[in-house]
Amino acid sequence: MQELVAQEIPAIPALASSSNITLSHFGGFAFALFPWQPGRVLELNSSDDREMLGRYLARLHRVGQTQKFVHRSTLTVENRGYESVHYLLAGDFLPAYLKTPFASLTQMLLQRITQIFSDVGTYAPLRLHGDCHLSNILWTAAGAHIVDFDDCCMGPAIQDLWMLLSGEKPEREHQLADILRGYTQFAEFDVRFLALIEPLRTLRMLHYSAWLARRWQDPAFPKNFPWFNTPRYWEEQILALREQQALLDEEPLHWQGEDSYGNA
Repeated sequence: MQELVAQEIPAIPALASSSNITLSHFGGFAFALFPWQPGRVLELNSSDDREMLGRYLARLHRVGQTQKFVHRSTLTVENRGYESVHYLLAGDFLPAYLKTPFASLTQMLLQRITQIFSDVGTYAPLRLHGDCHLSNILWTAAGAHIVDFDDCCMGPAIQDLWMLLSGEKPEREHQLADILRGYTQFAEFDVRFLALIEPLRTLRMLHYSAWLARRWQDPAFPKNFPWFNTPRYWEEQILALREQQALLDEEPLHWQGEDSYGNA
């Protein structure tokens, strides 16, 4: 985040001490302090707003390409998918009558996702925000700034774009075109990544359930997520994953495509 600010990309870095230390310790806990930065969540209803955000994310990704994370993971099918499913099935989170359907369904999904990643081919992972949805983008009169970098990771650029899209397929393609119109002014975009949108959505669903499960012993989690660990939650998850199974076989979003830096 300090690198982003140094490049005049609006982010909110942790406050640093006189010796430029941003991570402090007290009573066995590590902590960082951040300044309060107000802002509002915008629905991205205009092409101009989407294009502006695309420019910002491209600049963020250009900084992300300059080096690798040292203490952050790389987004893979293994750590977001297989490890998540293994953790969930090894515990007592799913009702007994849903374990077999969940296990067989996720096995098919992950095999299909692995194949799609293989078909896309190799690419150079870059440093990402990792959880770039609308609630993590706050707007002021001066423009947007992204918050909540706690899920940042290495991965494909599309990970920071697909969560900004909503609605039916034609709507998402229109939104994507606006974002990429801004994005390609500052960075190249590999059209192969469009095939990863639904695989990444599926991996996010599995990873989120495992994220809750891994923290279930923290008293704050049952209090704030009371619907987790209930039969209804897992029934709905299985239905949602079955929908993803169909989406994985659909044609990816279409983008007319431009060369790097936005020339048709």
